[in-house]
Amino acid sequence: MATHETDALREAVIAIAHEAAARILAVYDSDFAVQQKDDKSPLTAADLAAHRCIVEALERLTPDVPVLSEESAEDVPGLVRREWRRLWLVDPLDGTREFVKRNGEFSVNIALIEDGEAVLGVIQAPVTGLVWHARRGAGAFRREGDTDIALKPRRPAAPPLRVAASRSHRDARTEDFIRRMGEVAEVNLGSSLKFCRLAEGDLDAYPRFGPTCEWDTGAGQCILEAAGGMVVDPKGRPLRYNQRDTLLNGDFLALGDPGLPWKEWVGA
Repeated sequence: MATHETDALREAVIAIAHEAAARILAVYDSDFAVQQKDDKSPLTAADLAAHRCIVEALERLTPDVPVLSEESAEDVPGLVRREWRRLWLVDPLDGTREFVKRNGEFSVNIALIEDGEAVLGVIQAPVTGLVWHARRGAGAFRREGDTDIALKPRRPAAPPLRVAASRSHRDARTEDFIRRMGEVAEVNLGSSLKFCRLAEGDLDAYPRFGPTCEWDTGAGQCILEAAGGMVVDPKGRPLRYNQRDTLLNGDFLALGDPGLPWKEWVGA
């Protein structure tokens, strides 16, 4: 795909993310109800409104590229899905728990996957209106108004290391990992905004032990890697997408500075 075509695709996806954010904020400013999915995770009208907005818009934009969204993934058989070489991976409202808490730490995540790798990523923060975007090999940026600001992680990262801790997900393995890091400053932050903060140098590490889904990480991985960081499993392998029966990720570590001694921290 030519550069002007990929630029046009990126701009179209950013516009879709903005429209989804508007749908989310319309619910955020109301007295909304909270349901529970089968896995006990929360679901609101904002999740569903953003899902419909994004899926319908992407289907118009690229009719030949299937869309895998958190809110419709169960409708797609694994055997069918794994035949898709190219697909959109969408979390219409990442951080629903944070949305329910009304702390603003939620996002819209849209990634384009090709042969298992995230090659285009867009994350939009509805409350602030900021957008982070990247194309593989073309850098990562934060858009403020009409201005794109190039992202650069903190390298070399020096103590105290700024480590992201999820507000809603924390376990003993995470505590052990952070302890092995030495001198740290913990930052509590929800949703995939952690990847954005890593890419722009405000954070140094984000360890995640425990289940996440592929739509939680696709856009963020694209943005962080395009900025020069990495997202790997405990054996150092980058996360890949739509390669298995399950859509659950394994444990992973996101770093702004790949030169940090992460193997010591995971005990590898």
